[in-house]
Amino acid sequence: MSATTVTVYNTNKEKIAEVALDEKVFGCEVKPHLLHEVVKMQLANRRSGTASTKTRSYVRGGGRKPWRQKGTGRARFGSTRNPVWTGGGVVFGPHPRDFSYRVNKKVKKAALRSALSVKLKEEQMLIVDSFELPEIKTKALVAVLDLMGVDNACIIDASNNTLEKSARNLPFVKVLRPEGLNVYDILKYDTLVITQSCLETISGVLTA
Repeated sequence: MSATTVTVYNTNKEKIAEVALDEKVFGCEVKPHLLHEVVKMQLANRRSGTASTKTRSYVRGGGRKPWRQKGTGRARFGSTRNPVWTGGGVVFGPHPRDFSYRVNKKVKKAALRSALSVKLKEEQMLIVDSFELPEIKTKALVAVLDLMGVDNACIIDASNNTLEKSARNLPFVKVLRPEGLNVYDILKYDTLVITQSCLETISGVLTA
C-alpha cells in the first residue's frame, strides 16, 4: 500500500515525528462533482423548511362578495381575499416541507476522500500529536492556535471535552470527532487539524 509521509507537530508547532498517510484516503483523485453533490445535500438537510404563506382559503375574512356581479362598471370579484387584492392570499407561496435527501454511502466516502486529498494537496492540513489543554478556557485555545499559526480551523480529535468546550465561543473554530467528519466542514475552514490518534480511525472507515 503506497503512502505519503507528513510531519507531526506538537501544539508549539515543533516537529516531533513523521507519519505515513494512506494514499487511498489522502492522495486520491479529487472529484469536484462529488464534493458539490455532498455539500449540496448537507446544506439541504440543514434547512428547517418552515417557511409558510396563506392562500386565499387560509386568510381570515372575505366571505362576502364585495359588490354585486353586474351593473357597477367594475371588475367582478367574489372575495376581498382574492390574490389580486391587498390583504388577499398568496399564490404559489412556500409551505412547510422537508428538503432533506440522501446520497449513497459510497458517494459520501468518495467525497470525504476527495476533500481530505484537497486539503493535503493545498498544504492546508496539519497533523498534531495531541491537543491537550490545561483547562476549559477559550483564551488557552486561542493562544495554542496562535502558536500553531492557525486562525480558522476544523479540529478533528477523539473525545476531548476540554477542547470541545473551549472552542464553543469561537466562530472560526469547529471541533469534530472522527465519526462526525464531513465534507462541508472540511472545505469550509482554512486549515484541517487532525490529531495523530484519529488518522487510523479515519483511514479505516474510508477504506472499508
